[in-house]
Amino acid sequence: CRSSGDGHRPLCRHHARQRERRQIQAQRFQHTGQDRLPPRTVEGLVRAARLAGLGHVAQRAFGFVPNFYVSYVGDAAPLSPRLKFRLAWKSASDPVTLAGVGFLAGIDQAADRWGAYGQGVQGYAKRYGATYADVFGATFLGGAVLPSLLKQDPRYFYKGTGSKLSRILYAISNSVICKGDNGRWQPNYSNVLGSFGAAGIANLYYPAADRRGAASVVSTALIRLGETSLAAILQELVFPRFSPKRSARGQSQP
Repeated sequence: CRSSGDGHRPLCRHHARQRERRQIQAQRFQHTGQDRLPPRTVEGLVRAARLAGLGHVAQRAFGFVPNFYVSYVGDAAPLSPRLKFRLAWKSASDPVTLAGVGFLAGIDQAADRWGAYGQGVQGYAKRYGATYADVFGATFLGGAVLPSLLKQDPRYFYKGTGSKLSRILYAISNSVICKGDNGRWQPNYSNVLGSFGAAGIANLYYPAADRRGAASVVSTALIRLGETSLAAILQELVFPRFSPKRSARGQSQP
């Protein structure tokens, strides 16, 4: 090996070529954001691809609304189970989420929903706890636990092209269709089973007078699926215009 010429340890030609090749590959990966390199290169960049997924925890619409479960890169690297759980925790513990739960609990108290909880501070605290348990359970079941077990991607993949109607239909279908970790479209078992699972768990801690058995579970799960479809429509048509952290590739799309 010859000297590297910069005062560092000696560097042979073979090692110098390897280092230069790695630098070029890393630059190529950062520029394209894609995983289209040879297998040996892919293995060397798995960590970088996974780290790229961490960018989702910085996405916010209007500068403050959490917009974590969306990817503006169609062929983004799949999330590892660890990242799926991290994303779910980030979403469930976000201050805006907590504030939203407080707002919903206030509405429920004003409407005297779950009357057995009573009124006053104690009644509000119980409603807040029940509402947050709903959000927490649905987020972790449908966004982390089941996607990890079933190897499905919990994110919404922005379409950005086609007619407005086609984009709306694409967004609505996201409740029942998703990408797998293998990049292929498949039935969204994670979201569907997660919605019914969270509804079933919620039926265990609601006041006895508000537990209506299977009918309550089904109606709550269907409402949850409708909410995910509405959220997908907002992510497709509204939020991209107001998400500062949107990727450069996403910005290039209409």
